[in-house]
Formats: sequence, C-alpha cells, structure tokens
Amino acid sequence: MLGSKLDILKQEWIDVVFTGRNKAYGAYELRKSNPRNTNRALAFGIVFFVLVISLKTIINIIDGFIPKADEKVKMTDVILAPPPPEEQKKVPPPPPPEPPKPKIDQVKFPPLVVKPDVEVKEDPPTQEELKVADPGPKDQKGDPNAEIRIDEPVGNSDIKQVTEDENKIFVSVESSPEFPGGAAAFTKYLEKNIKYPGVDRENNVSGKVFISFVVEKDGSLTDISAVRGPSSTLKEEAVRILSKSPKWKAGIQNGRPVRVQYTVPINFTLGEEQ
Repeated sequence: MLGSKLDILKQEWIDVVFTGRNKAYGAYELRKSNPRNTNRALAFGIVFFVLVISLKTIINIIDGFIPKADEKVKMTDVILAPPPPEEQKKVPPPPPPEPPKPKIDQVKFPPLVVKPDVEVKEDPPTQEELKVADPGPKDQKGDPNAEIRIDEPVGNSDIKQVTEDENKIFVSVESSPEFPGGAAAFTKYLEKNIKYPGVDRENNVSGKVFISFVVEKDGSLTDISAVRGPSSTLKEEAVRILSKSPKWKAGIQNGRPVRVQYTVPINFTLGEEQ
C-alpha cells in the first residue's frame, strides 16, 4: 500500500479524504472536477497556440478570396492589324504569236482510207501539185515575201571545248590501278621485301597498316602516307616498302590514263618470319 504510487486526484481517494465530512463544501467539488478542467484547459491552450501560429496564413487565405475595394480592372485597348490585301489576280500572259507562214505552199495529204468511189468527197493531190508543194497536215498558203530562215542549233553557237584538269586526282575510275601481275603478285612482293621491325616483334605488336598513295599516269607512286596502323614503326616500314614498289598499271578514265588516289591495307603478322 505504501509502496504503490498514490494519485490523490482519483475519485476513490477523494471519497476517502472526505469520508464523514461535508461534501457540499467547495473543496470536494473542485477536486472532483479538477481532471476535467485540466484537460479542457489543455485543449483550449493547444487550439489557441495553433491559431496564433497560423494566424498570418489564415489572413492571407481570407485576403485572397475577398477582393479589395480599391482594386480596379485595367482596360487595355487592343489594336487589330488590318487583314492582308488579297493577292491580285495574275494576268495571264498573252498568247504566243502565230508562226510565220511557210515560204512554200503546203497541200493537205488526206490519210489513206479505203472507201467506195461514191463516198469519196476529196480527191488526193495530183503529182503535179506535189512537185510544187510540200504535203502537210493542213492546207496553208505561203507568204512570198517571208524571210527565208535557216534553223540554227539550240543554244549558243559559240561552243567552247571544255578540257579537264590534267592534274586532277580521281577517287573512282572506270579501270582501277593495279600492281603488275595482280593482287597475288602484290602479296608475294610484300612477303619478300617487308622487314618486321624488331621492337614490334619483341612487344608482340601486329595488325593492319592502311597506306594511301597516288598512282600517276605513268604508274609511279607518289604522296605515300600511312593513314592508320598499330605502331609508328610498322607504318614507317609500310611506307618504305611502297616507296620501292615497281610501277603500277595506271587507272583509266574515258579511255586515257589519269591520276588516281588509292588505299591498300598491309597486314603485319608474327606467325611467319618476315
């Protein structure tokens, strides 16, 4: 009993304290209603605190719904641009003038249609008429005073011969350049003359080197350069071996030899002695 927590505000303790006493006394009612009053005061305090904290927010919300008395609607005049004028109807060009009448009379030659003699309404022209008149699709009288014209070729009669640049380098031609003997001979030439660089052999470097060059009209190779390769020493070796290459078969365009840009891959492998 003594070790338990005492709550003197509980109803049973209040009754024990006021046993044999006047319960109509104010102290009994105050203790009896104290928990309810405490809870009510706590609730009112919380509500008041929340209202004070959110007062500004509530005022802003109410102010947004209620329009201000001095707020006026601003009127702005909008000037509309006039509609674009309608496009004037294009006047059709005048019809082309009639061609001049031919110098020689033309006699209509009717088509060949087999009919009975009784249905023939127009006789074909005689041989004498055909000697002095050209047959045409219709009868047309010539103008004896018309100027005799000789038709000229279409375009400018002063034709200048256009020649291509003799030093032009072609990329694609009718007949491509070729190593003497063909691709097989070119492969044998590489296998016989290439010397594999020692530094690449020690470092186990291999791969393809792409060589670009120009095959001249006489078959010689110029502008030799390594476009891409696995190492600088392999590219140098590829350039060296192409520089010592014999003359190629020149490329042909329009039946004559021309300069051609050419690219070949040279494969370096360590499987065999170079």
